[in-house]
Amino acid sequence: MNSHEIDYKIYGEEMQFVEIELDPQETVVAEAGSFMMMDDGVKMETIFGDVSQQSGGIFGKLLNAGKRMLTGEGLFMTSYTNYGQGKKKASFAAPYPGKIVPIDLPEVNGKFICQKDAFLCAAKGVSVGIEFNRKLGTGLFGGEGFIMQKLEGDGMAFIHAGGTLHRRVLQAGEVLKVD
Repeated sequence: MNSHEIDYKIYGEEMQFVEIELDPQETVVAEAGSFMMMDDGVKMETIFGDVSQQSGGIFGKLLNAGKRMLTGEGLFMTSYTNYGQGKKKASFAAPYPGKIVPIDLPEVNGKFICQKDAFLCAAKGVSVGIEFNRKLGTGLFGGEGFIMQKLEGDGMAFIHAGGTLHRRVLQAGEVLKVD
């Protein structure tokens, strides 16, 4: 599924929020509890399981909802669609101090793995699933556990990371070990 193309702006320093600009019929999906505000004309709908995977019948929906529970997320996601005239805005807030990071999935080969609870919101069409950490030592002692969140698709996704962030681009063959 081709993701909706959304425009955005991130506000704030320690407690950030992201404002998504929606064209008519455009949709953004978000975790329950991340909603901050929306313009009149934007309709909020609660969806069981992963919003991008709604055509798999009841068994598929149950499987997707079960995967969400494994990552510590709720059974439901929420979609926000602009049913009004002209551009409308919906905003989503970070749950604790840190930074909201925009991820343009095509720039990372359509897949991004992040820790549990990092996902904030994304363009409709981005799939939110699970990824298993296959390294025993990292799963046991790395602090993140064995189950991570996997964002896949061709649109924008927004994650939240606590604390201060530092971006470092590695050259070919360069290795960086992190805690």
